[in-house]
Amino acid sequence: MSFSEYFSLLFSDYTLRTISLGTALLGAICGMLGSFAVLRKQSLLGDAISHAALPGIALAFLITGAKDSNVLLLGALVSGLIGTFWIRSMVSKTHLKSDTALGLVLSLFFGFGMLLLTFIQKQPNANQAGLDKYLFGQAATLIEKDVQILLLVTTASLFILLLFWKEFKILLFDVEYANTLGFNTKLLDILITFLIVLAIVLGLQTVGVVLMSAMLLAPAAAARQWTNKLSVMVGLAAVFGAFSGVVGTAISASQNNLSTGPVIVLIAGCIVFISFIFSHKRGLLLREYKFLQNRRELHHNKTLLFMYDIAKDHTNIGHPHAIKILNNFHGFTVKTLKQLETKGFILVSGQDWSLTEKGYHHATSMFKKNEIENVNTTN
Repeated sequence: MSFSEYFSLLFSDYTLRTISLGTALLGAICGMLGSFAVLRKQSLLGDAISHAALPGIALAFLITGAKDSNVLLLGALVSGLIGTFWIRSMVSKTHLKSDTALGLVLSLFFGFGMLLLTFIQKQPNANQAGLDKYLFGQAATLIEKDVQILLLVTTASLFILLLFWKEFKILLFDVEYANTLGFNTKLLDILITFLIVLAIVLGLQTVGVVLMSAMLLAPAAAARQWTNKLSVMVGLAAVFGAFSGVVGTAISASQNNLSTGPVIVLIAGCIVFISFIFSHKRGLLLREYKFLQNRRELHHNKTLLFMYDIAKDHTNIGHPHAIKILNNFHGFTVKTLKQLETKGFILVSGQDWSLTEKGYHHATSMFKKNEIENVNTTN
């Protein structure tokens, strides 16, 4: 199936429409809530919760004996919340740091989950194939009911974020100030963590335990490169997440033997890479450009000050001087001379140069500024 065929069938084919809408909603909710995880420096939380949810899925199957997705995801939610509670307890009641607690919960719960899956596989009445999709995801299993649940949770999460926007914002950047204002920071922390756990659990069926943390963090990390404003970051992260879901689904559907979850994560990773390079706020390309521009400006100013030091002893500021005099100045180039002439600081005539009024005043202001800075440094 080609891309054109995919988009032509998007609104007429039930399966494609359901999967595309489901992945778009998942990307949107993960982007919104992932922004809070990134800003709270809890990037590993998504990885720990997604792995902690695995034993809940296995236990739900062992207790009920059925592969009902709602029951399995409920077990994953309970297990994920228990893992989150363990992490919080270890951080608050022991001397362990958060990264250590996250690593412990991740490895212990995931190991227990794999043990249960091995046990289930050996049962005569069980077929583990239905549970494997929660390890690596299987978006093709999404049905309209799953999309409705995703839409409901996304809408509820957006409503809660808007309702407690001021409180969440203060909690992110100044917990102490939030306490002095009388906010229940513990309850707010539990609420935002519960929403993050819920989003992760809902994404297990589509992306899987292994890749779910990337789905949570990649859109938020990309959005962070483009803005310093929380509301813009949350909105951008939701757009990036939804875009990753739709494009990843399209690529997976247009090619044979391509799993949707990994492709979605790769698209999100590409968005992160592009944001790191081309962002107008923190992009590496812009940073390098500014560095080169500042270095060139500094070199221009040094050359102009050297010229000023030569010309200031003359009554006529526009008195011509031989270009060869500048050879004594370390770093002088003909290119620098042309650039200073373009700025209107000097005039070049044959093998001579002379300062303009503009260049003289600019150099004078720089000279005075340097003198003031030297005096302040000496004092």
